[in-house]
Amino acid sequence: MARVYNFSAGPSMLPLEVLERAQKEMLDCNGSGQSVMEMSHRSKEYQAIIDEAEALLREIMAIPDNYKVMFLQGGASTQFSMVPLNLGNKNKKADYVITGQWAKKAHQEASRFIETNAIASSADKTFSYLPKVDKSMITPGADYVHITYNNTIYGTHYNTMPDFGDTDVVTDMSSCILSEEVDISKFGLIYAGAQKNMGPAGVTLVIAREDLIGNAAENTPIMLNYKTHSENGSMYNTPPTYGIYICKLVYEWIKNLGGISAMHEINVKKAKILYDFLDSSKMFRGTVVPEDRSLMNVPFVTDSDELNAKFIEESKKQGFVNLKGHRTVGGMRASIYNAMPVEGVEKLVAFMKDFEMNN
Repeated sequence: MARVYNFSAGPSMLPLEVLERAQKEMLDCNGSGQSVMEMSHRSKEYQAIIDEAEALLREIMAIPDNYKVMFLQGGASTQFSMVPLNLGNKNKKADYVITGQWAKKAHQEASRFIETNAIASSADKTFSYLPKVDKSMITPGADYVHITYNNTIYGTHYNTMPDFGDTDVVTDMSSCILSEEVDISKFGLIYAGAQKNMGPAGVTLVIAREDLIGNAAENTPIMLNYKTHSENGSMYNTPPTYGIYICKLVYEWIKNLGGISAMHEINVKKAKILYDFLDSSKMFRGTVVPEDRSLMNVPFVTDSDELNAKFIEESKKQGFVNLKGHRTVGGMRASIYNAMPVEGVEKLVAFMKDFEMNN
């Protein structure tokens, strides 16, 4: 069996242990005589799976009791609408920090429903840094402030959480969820697409403080109302059953590793290997200011488009796939999510050293 090192920004690598467990249980999960894909979501067998998924997630993320966990559909992009419809109904205004393409899209979509203010942006330098923000910049009466915690395309990350005072903070954690310990109580709502660090595409996680649920605008479609999903245990309609099952296996994998703190130590180690090389290389360089670097997404370039293309082509032949950078940045990007083993980063750096020597 030939497995490549997949540096895709998403859908991305899943832990081999998880895939092997899913393979083993594919035809008969927990002695039920059926695949999870065949189970009725109303069966006691499936109820046990989704209950365990939530319990494991609450345990490893230390989610307080006054927060609801919802396994939804529609990707993180659907949250761009759900957040203003559900949370922007008090004063009908919110603030957005623009740190990349997804933050821009979230801001644009929210503007269709409520008044929005872009209180800071790093577009002036192709989102290669995070603008400094604090509570003095919040619009008076803003229902919430929205930040993108980790910017997948541009490789920036909030390594220090800004102080927004008493304003509820909403964050998109799609590309860094489960990679580091986070104080959930600092956020009113967290959302994340599963396909980068948590499971297959098709599941969207929402963690919301209870008091923020049940305040949706009157014309909110029933499927876009958090109350619908929180009151029905994520099963108002058929949920993405198999995706949630895989997420459960990932949560178990993290717990067995020693939890999110142990996961974070491994992620720091991986990122250091790559960033240390980029900082010493005469050919390759990172594109993000050091203080805002992401542990999950590492964009880098050479000074030549021709060399970039050659590197991407040759790396693919060596079993390093999906290293091409996003079209808005160019160059390369290594997404080194939780499931990427340390040896994958070590081997990539060894290849980069050889490539530099030969070119």
